[in-house]
Amino acid sequence: MRIVFYEKPGCANNARQKQLLLAAGHELFAKNLLTEPWTTARLREFFGARPVAEWFNRAAPRVKDGGIVPETMTEAAALQAMVEDPLLIRRPLLEAGEIRLAGFDSPQVTRCLGDSATASDDDLAQACHRQRPCPSLPTEP
Repeated sequence: MRIVFYEKPGCANNARQKQLLLAAGHELFAKNLLTEPWTTARLREFFGARPVAEWFNRAAPRVKDGGIVPETMTEAAALQAMVEDPLLIRRPLLEAGEIRLAGFDSPQVTRCLGDSATASDDDLAQACHRQRPCPSLPTEP
């Protein structure tokens, strides 16, 4: 299956997730999540029926420092914040045909992309092991 994999370039977890998908025989087309021209409508397609709080990257600096509290965000506010600051988006975003997924939840990826989609090691696939938080995006003057 051909999968568009929206990643944060240089993210070690995204690299491991891509290796799992490649090893399962999928064809990947990697795109930079941070520079993709997101709209709120397009971004919304990736989250399905998940609660808004699950749309967020918990390792994002603004989430970790309490500037963004996912549990208090409305859908519209969350999407607008993510369009403005893509580091907030739970990654990777996966797109395969009509399938759209956010995050690398192994059972969900397997259910949507097939039994061979992942090695089902959620700690390997999802958790960030960085000692330092991800850098913030540069702001425009």
